Amino acid sequence: QVRLVESGGGLVQAGGSLRLSCAASGSIFGINTMGWYRQAPGKQRELVASITRGGSAAYADSAKGRFTISRDNAKTTTYLQMNSLKPEDTAVYYCNAESYSTAIMGRVASWGQGIQVTVSS
Repeated sequence: QVRLVESGGGLVQAGGSLRLSCAASGSIFGINTMGWYRQAPGKQRELVASITRGGSAAYADSAKGRFTISRDNAKTTTYLQMNSLKPEDTAVYYCNAESYSTAIMGRVASWGQGIQVTVSS
């Protein structure tokens, strides 16, 4: 099992910045892609940014130009630098890790508990 723990959320004014961190532990060796999702009340969980083991990043249109995703050298921690935050960025942000499971012979997703990001106007 992979355990993901997020940190770095909180309250920030519009135009400000936050940096989210996600530390992976447990069965970390099978992790490939890591990413960040968010979910606002009454809305579906949506992908914000993802990054592969090789460092290829992808972003939601709403995040492009403002957010940057990265991983450490060990590929066990991922970060989301969020700049120029807007009230519409307010949501619970979840860290995600995609792994290959030999038990089911397929990919599995692990999730953090979620961390609140609130952007005031």
